[in-house]
Amino acid sequence: MLRGRSLSVTSLSGLPVWEAERLPVEDLLLFEVSWEVTNKVGGICTVIQTKAKTTADEWGENYFLIGPYFEHNMKTQVEQCEPTNDAVRRAIDTMNKHGCQVYFGRWLIEGSPYVVLFDISSSAWNLDRWKGDFWEACSVGIPHHDREANDMLIFGSLTAWFLKEVTDHADGKHVIAQFHEWQAGTGLILSRARKLPIATIFTTHATLLGRYLCAANIDFYNQLDKFDIDKEAGERQIYHRYCMERASVHCAHVFTTVSEITAIEAEHMLKRKPDVVTPNGLNVKKFSAVHEFQNLHAMYKARIQDFVRGHFYGHLDFDLEKTLFLFIAGRYEFSNKGADIFLESLSRLNFLLRMHKSNVTVVVFFIMPAKTNNFNVETLKGQAVRKQLWDTVHSLKEKFGKKLYDGLLRGEIPDMNTILDRDDLTIMKRAIFSTQRQSLPPVTTHNMIDDSTDPILSTIRRIGLFNNRADRVKVILHPEFLSSTSPLLPMDYEEFVRGCHLGVFPSYYEPWGYTPAECTVMGIPSVTTNLSGFGCFMQEHVADPTAYGIYIVDRRFRSPDDSCNQLTQFLYGFCKQSRRQRIIQRNRTERLSDLLDWRYLGRTDGFRYPRPSSVPPSPSGSQTSSPQSSDVEDEDEDERYDEEEEAERDRLNIKSPFSLNHVPKGKKKLHGEYKN
Repeated sequence: MLRGRSLSVTSLSGLPVWEAERLPVEDLLLFEVSWEVTNKVGGICTVIQTKAKTTADEWGENYFLIGPYFEHNMKTQVEQCEPTNDAVRRAIDTMNKHGCQVYFGRWLIEGSPYVVLFDISSSAWNLDRWKGDFWEACSVGIPHHDREANDMLIFGSLTAWFLKEVTDHADGKHVIAQFHEWQAGTGLILSRARKLPIATIFTTHATLLGRYLCAANIDFYNQLDKFDIDKEAGERQIYHRYCMERASVHCAHVFTTVSEITAIEAEHMLKRKPDVVTPNGLNVKKFSAVHEFQNLHAMYKARIQDFVRGHFYGHLDFDLEKTLFLFIAGRYEFSNKGADIFLESLSRLNFLLRMHKSNVTVVVFFIMPAKTNNFNVETLKGQAVRKQLWDTVHSLKEKFGKKLYDGLLRGEIPDMNTILDRDDLTIMKRAIFSTQRQSLPPVTTHNMIDDSTDPILSTIRRIGLFNNRADRVKVILHPEFLSSTSPLLPMDYEEFVRGCHLGVFPSYYEPWGYTPAECTVMGIPSVTTNLSGFGCFMQEHVADPTAYGIYIVDRRFRSPDDSCNQLTQFLYGFCKQSRRQRIIQRNRTERLSDLLDWRYLGRTDGFRYPRPSSVPPSPSGSQTSSPQSSDVEDEDEDERYDEEEEAERDRLNIKSPFSLNHVPKGKKKLHGEYKN
C-alpha cells in the first residue's frame, strides 16, 4: 500500500492538483469506478468520457474503468478484447470461474480506455450474503424494496472482489482506485474493511441529501449549518443511502469534489471537508470549430429559423432576422435547474420589450424531458405546412425563372404583369389561405401526460405567455432530448446550441454545470449563477465574466425577487445588443474554452482573465433605452475593437509555464506529467 507516501491525487482525473512525491506510471495501476461507465445516466458519464483521452494518454495501459454491464451498451459502445495486464486477466478469470460474468474491452470513445464491466443480474443470488458482509463492515442495512441500492451493493461487492484479486497478483505494482458518487461507494467501503492494499479516492459530484432538500424549495444554503441531517434523510426514506454515501466519504484516503460551492455543502452534509477541489472540464478539441464557429452559428441558426417558421405559421408577424433564440436544457428539475425563476423573468422581459415597443422578438426553448405520449398534431401540421409552402414557392420560382430566361434570350424584358398567369396567382392565393390558423401557436411540441399539473405549463398559464401576437417573448417546451432523427427539430444538441444566441441556466442547485460549460466552448454566451460550480469557477478566474459572455446571477445573497430582477436585466441587456456586439461577445466567449480544457485545468491557480481593454460588448453608456435591431452597428465601436490583439493577449494569459511534451533526458515520465 502507498501508506506513508504522498500521492499526486489528480492523477485520478488526469490533472496535477498538488505537487507531491511521484511514482513512475509503470509502477501504478489506476482504476476508476462509476455506475456511469458506458451507461449514460447523468453528468458523470460526460466527466469520464471527456477526460478519458487525457487520462489514457498519461497512464497508457495502466488505466482501467469499472462499470456495470448492460447488453445494449456493450453491443454498441464496447469492443471486446483480451486483457494485456496479467493481474487484470487473472482477476477476471477467477471471478468468471466462480459464476460471475465479467466483460473486458475498449470503450469506443476518444482515448479508447479499457473497461471492466460486471453483469449485476448474474450475481444477484449473492445479495443476501453480501448484505450481511456490508452490515459487518459498516453497520448499514439496505431494505429489500430499494432496488437501486441493492444493485449498488452487488456492483460494489463485485468491485471489491475484483480489486482484491488484482492486488493479489499485482506483482509489486501499487493500485489506486477512484470511486464516483455513492453508487460506487460500497466498493470503497468493502475494500477498506478488508484492508486491501490500495489507495482510495472518493469523488462526490453532488450530495444525495442536498439534491433532495433543494428540490423541496428549502432555503438550503442559508440553512446549511442548521439541518438535522439524520432526521432529514429519514423523512425522505433515503437514510440508508445517505449512510452509504457518508461512510464512503469517511473511508476514503482522499475526498474530492468538483466545485467550491459543493465543497461547502459536503462539509456540512457529509461531515468531512474535501481534501481538494477538481473542477470538471471538457475535451475542447471535440467541440472546437477552429475559426468556423461563427459560420456554424449562422448555419444552425438558419435551421432553427425554419422550425420557427413552421411552428408559428399564421402568426409569423415578427422579423426572424431580429429574433433571438434562448434555451434552457437539462433534467426536468423545475426548481433546482432554475426553470421557475427563468419563466418569471421571461414574463418581466416580455413586459419591458412591449413597453419600449421593441422590434426584437425572443423565442425561448425549454429542452427538458418529461412524460409524453406523442407529438403535438398542431406542431406536426405546422412543419408540414411550411414544407408544402416551400415546395410551392420552389415550383413557381422554376416556372418564373424559365420565362425570364427565355425572354432575356430573345432580347426582351418580360412584362412583370403577364409573367405570372392566372393559375400561378390561384396557387399563391391557396398557399396564403393554407397558412391561416384560428388557434395560437402551441407552447409545447408534444402531448404531455400530466398537462394539468406540469410545473412549466402551469407557470406559463399563470404568467400568460401563450405566444400571442403582441407578445415579444415566445415560449416553446420541447419535452424530449434533441435528436437529428426527429421529424420536428432534426438537430443534435451540439448543433442546436451553436444555432442559439444565449443559454440560460439560473440553477439553484448545480454542483458543476456542464450545460453552460458546453455553451462556452462553442462560443455561445450563457447565464449561470453563483450557486453553480461553473459560475463560481468563472468568477474566480475571469475578472469581468459579463464582458466574456458569462452572466452570473446572484442567487446566494439576494432574495428570489431580486435574483429574478437581475436575470431580467441580463436578458434585457442582451436584447439591446447590436449584431456586431453579439459577434464580439461570441469571440470572447469562445476564447474562454481553454480554461475548461482537461489539459489546462490543473494550471489555473492564481490566473485571472483580465477585463478586455476594448469597450464591453454591451456598455451601458453606449446603449439606447430600447433594444436595437440586429442590423444596427456602432462604427465607433468597430474602431476601438481589435480582435487579433485581444485574442493574443488572452492566449498569453493561459500559456503553459512549461512544455507539455518536455521531459528531461534520462527521466522517466511520471504520473501527473503529460505526453499528449
